[in-house]
Amino acid sequence: MYLAGIGPPGTHNSGVALIQVTLANGPVLIINNEEERFSGNKHTTEYPGLSIDAMVATLRGMGRDIEDIAAWLTSWDYPTLAGTIARSVLEEMPQSLKLLRTKEAAGFDGRRLDQMTRTPKFLRRQLGLAERVPLICMPHHDNHAWFSFAASPFADDGEPVAIAVLDGTGDRGSISLYVTENGAMRRLYCNDSMFDSLGAFYSVISSTQGGWTWLSSEGRYMGAAAWGDMNRASNSYYARLKALLHFGANGEVRLNRAMANWYCDPFDHPYKAALIEILGEPLRPDQLWNPDAVLRVEDIHHRPDTKDRLDKAAATQLVFEDAMIHVIDHLLRTTGANRLVLTGGVALNAVANMRLLEHFDEAWFAKSQQRKARLHLWVPPTPGDPGVTIGAAWLFAHLAGAPRGAAMTSAFYCGTAPTHEDIATALEATDIASKRVGDISTPEGREAIADLMAFMVAQNGVIALYQGAAETGPRALGHRSILANPCDPLARELLNERVKYREAIRPLAPMATLDAAKEYFDLHEGASDADYNAYNYMVLTAHSKPQARAKIPAVIHADGTGRIQIVRAEDDPLTYAYLKALGRRIGVEISVNTSFNVAGPIAQTPSQAIDTLRRSRGLDAVLLVADDGAVYAAWHGGDRDSGRFTGWFSEWKIARTDG
Repeated sequence: MYLAGIGPPGTHNSGVALIQVTLANGPVLIINNEEERFSGNKHTTEYPGLSIDAMVATLRGMGRDIEDIAAWLTSWDYPTLAGTIARSVLEEMPQSLKLLRTKEAAGFDGRRLDQMTRTPKFLRRQLGLAERVPLICMPHHDNHAWFSFAASPFADDGEPVAIAVLDGTGDRGSISLYVTENGAMRRLYCNDSMFDSLGAFYSVISSTQGGWTWLSSEGRYMGAAAWGDMNRASNSYYARLKALLHFGANGEVRLNRAMANWYCDPFDHPYKAALIEILGEPLRPDQLWNPDAVLRVEDIHHRPDTKDRLDKAAATQLVFEDAMIHVIDHLLRTTGANRLVLTGGVALNAVANMRLLEHFDEAWFAKSQQRKARLHLWVPPTPGDPGVTIGAAWLFAHLAGAPRGAAMTSAFYCGTAPTHEDIATALEATDIASKRVGDISTPEGREAIADLMAFMVAQNGVIALYQGAAETGPRALGHRSILANPCDPLARELLNERVKYREAIRPLAPMATLDAAKEYFDLHEGASDADYNAYNYMVLTAHSKPQARAKIPAVIHADGTGRIQIVRAEDDPLTYAYLKALGRRIGVEISVNTSFNVAGPIAQTPSQAIDTLRRSRGLDAVLLVADDGAVYAAWHGGDRDSGRFTGWFSEWKIARTDG
């Protein structure tokens, strides 16, 4: 049967997932459509109408229709969420009364939450049905937990697997801990608090100190931390900032309300005097995204407070890591597990994920569990709310008696591959030049296109690859990626300034074959399950080896790490072939990989891909792959044509002809 998981309007990252379930094999993910990719509105809270239209087209393309969907499952348990909000306001009275006047907050839109109650009517109208579509509410953190475990490489072998959901908030609380044994999941703990939240802690400080809005600030601030003092002994802010969180018994983490004010006034007055004394006045909402207020590492020699601001980012990251370690320490001791599934929006902090592997080493297990072991960690490609739509359907299938389903190896499930006609229509733009350059439907054709890509990148070209279904989750992994030469020391500056138009603090990620990843990075044994599957999705950083900085400077961050992605031939044949060809061209099977977008969601449709090319000065060409294997190149036409692509293509053809 078929199940649909829906993220209705009102909460961030709305969308819809479709899974197929059989008694023999359990759930199989067909699509996970994120509304932001279709609407162009980042982290949108709007009704996912475009995502649903795309899902219906996919279903009908399979010879099925809406009537084949047995149940619609929501990504939140809305009655419980309403009760938690009411309880939270009552517990923090009278200061919390201001929250009731807040119509729009990060991740929640009060106006669209009202639309959520009318979603059954919206679905009836959109799908042309006779009756309203009943929605079954599924618990938010249970959704996170079960799918993340079920998709992990950890086997049901009788040994426990610990699951930690660390979030901004769920419908009951912001921290939930679980254990699975013999295929059954049991909740051990929920902190029953929306405000004692690691996600909120990081979001508030990264926004009010970094100068970006919530949901856009966290990744940037994590990148900035690497430029600051990451030493607990010497960072002048760390010890004082740690008092902002209280680490209690049994892994409890509570917000110090004598310092923080975001439990009742998160936007206008988030700090109390004690926190202002440490961090200074927070940036106001009207200062966010202001170039004069945003934290920029390039100001370090020109703006006197930049070094201090970077040290504050480092201190925030260190306290955040302490809190994660405190929670996970208790979970591992309680369960006796050495395998951990980490999920929830907090799990997108790839640096903190690496710290967990480093902290819970053999010495910790020898002391705490009296055995020879180390932590084994897995984080799904969609730990945040774009993955909860999948989780709702997956959990319902489990509760209905379906088997667990296969482990996840790729993330290419958002939308479907573009047709030849889709691409042809997008290429009709008068300011864009284009031509067909090959076909990847045969091994020989795929190798040729891969070599063309490698040839251009080896000349320090910057190209985008658009193929197949998009990646579900926030990371581009080779289907909607911008690629560049990792050996070029100027690549990071070029991409940030002229291609992506973003801050210089942002690192570039290394995309690599497994052999190359092992050669240039210290892959942690605790991430080695299923042949280092944990490094497939850019959710885990790794320390670079001594030779890496000189050989691949573009993908080594200020702290010597890289947020690595390992590419497999069986999951992505074209991207893998490109990396192998690049190895022959530049001597290393590693590429710069960053998402194919400019100040917005990752490009979903061919027209969005062309629009992204149009808005990016430094992007030399886009290669678009149709569902029949045909490959088209697009580049700036008319006065904007630099001649780089046409020159490279001619050189490459001549070289191929000459053998």
